[in-house]
Amino acid sequence: MMNKQVLPFPADFMWGTSTSSYQIEGAANEGGRVPSVWDTFSRVPGKVVDGDHGDIACDHYHRYPEDIALIQKLGFKHYRFSIAWPRIITAPGVINEEGLAFYERLLDEVEQAGLIPMVTMYHWDLPQWIEDKGGWTNRAVLEQFREYASVVMERFGSRVGWWNTINEPYCASILGYGTGDHAPGHQNWYEAFTAAHHLLLSHGIAMELHREKGLSSQIGITLNMEYVDPASDAPQDVAAAARRDGFLNRWFAEPIFHGRYPQDMVEWYGDQAQGMDFVHEGDLERIHQPGDFLGINYYARSVIKAASDHSLLQAEQVLFTEPVTDMGWEIHPDSLYRLLTRVQRDFTQGLPILITENGAAMKDELEHGVVKDESRRQYIQDHLVACHRFIQEGGQLHGYYLWSFLDNFEWAFGYSKRFGIVYVDYTTQERTPKESAKWISKVIQANSLEISETEAVSNVETR
Repeated sequence: MMNKQVLPFPADFMWGTSTSSYQIEGAANEGGRVPSVWDTFSRVPGKVVDGDHGDIACDHYHRYPEDIALIQKLGFKHYRFSIAWPRIITAPGVINEEGLAFYERLLDEVEQAGLIPMVTMYHWDLPQWIEDKGGWTNRAVLEQFREYASVVMERFGSRVGWWNTINEPYCASILGYGTGDHAPGHQNWYEAFTAAHHLLLSHGIAMELHREKGLSSQIGITLNMEYVDPASDAPQDVAAAARRDGFLNRWFAEPIFHGRYPQDMVEWYGDQAQGMDFVHEGDLERIHQPGDFLGINYYARSVIKAASDHSLLQAEQVLFTEPVTDMGWEIHPDSLYRLLTRVQRDFTQGLPILITENGAAMKDELEHGVVKDESRRQYIQDHLVACHRFIQEGGQLHGYYLWSFLDNFEWAFGYSKRFGIVYVDYTTQERTPKESAKWISKVIQANSLEISETEAVSNVETR
């Protein structure tokens, strides 16, 4: 008989699951909501797989009582969701009471279910009317964000224990304005760096508002981060990996935690950043407000080699074939442990860290009312083992939010990728918990992992 090893988590460990407004809500033309950049972008031919869009998505706008009840049934204690800016401020100075009322009702359900909400203020669905004026590249967005954030904090401040200011500023800026893979689909590096700066400033503005309103809740930002390995020990690959780390990790973490942009990257970008003229006096002091926690979204590592091309970083990702998720992302849980260790050493030090997203898209099939997603269950287990190892070594990891609760609109991939632990039939909107959901439910109930000795050994070092 195979011996089992039990890995306990701290008694107050935060077990949660995450969603975002545009990916699940639907009701794009209801409740006074106005279009977002994603409504516009998804209508551009070729931008989203199969021409998919979020008009209906998971119809959470109408089905939220059922969804919250299911989160509770699965045993989660915490629920992270985002507020849709286009539901709240529908034109300059115009506050939409219908939109606020929807989130009042949602919070009612969350509270009645005994769940602790974490509210993300911005998860990429910028109102199109703001984008029409330059969006995140126009410094006027700062006052527009201040108005929006002030309204939601004023209305919900007494009900929300955890605030997330900005979700993944890298994606909203670099993918939205630099590579063009995300809304609004621009391809201009100066715009991307300007947008990144304004997103970080918006985090600082939210921190100021939180203090001004005397809120007792916890507040922090979420960054998507990767551990970056060079493809070889060759100096050119090591340098390329350092640039990737600067581009994805340090460009966003250093201003928040150290009050500066990484000088090596400022010099590397050169003319692309046009002298960093978008940085005004006092900006870095405003950004330099880490808050009460750092949220980290982790999915995979990067393995980087030098590329002799004209790309921004002159670096390219080395692709792996096995094992990978349905996104083609390498499964490498030990790199989560290495990332957490590095982030605590270089940035957060004693500040609490939360995994605000971690999960995997897999080729799920519903057969006879069951989704056997063993590969996702294994992915989650292995990453939780990495989390446990970090905590055992004194790491300040206080919680884990699984991405995602539901299969949903996966941005440029539309509905072709399934990240959920709950299967969604987009025709009928029927929800079916996958086998991974039933498994994580038991983990949460026990507040511990049970793994075989073989798995324990294989997880010690997977690099």
